[in-house]
Amino acid sequence: MRKVRMNVQGRVQGVGFRYMTKLAADELGIAGTVRNEDDGSVSIEAFGTDEKMAEFIQRVKDSPSPAGRVTYVDLQDDPLLEEYSSFKVTN
Repeated sequence: MRKVRMNVQGRVQGVGFRYMTKLAADELGIAGTVRNEDDGSVSIEAFGTDEKMAEFIQRVKDSPSPAGRVTYVDLQDDPLLEEYSSFKVTN
């Protein structure tokens, strides 16, 4: 199992990015959270199998929202991250 934190920058707020990220996570069986940050970025905490996480990370990098555009992703593995039971959109 892999646990990651991501901070996603680009056109990621106001374009349905969080909700499309949740749909991708639900489809792949990824648990975690996604939230908007005050600086215009989006933060994601995600937990899942190595294979599914690799696909989820690629979908985030490609922007799950057709109107969104990702310019940078700060990705960090964090084995101490909470193990969520589902994927939630917050704030």
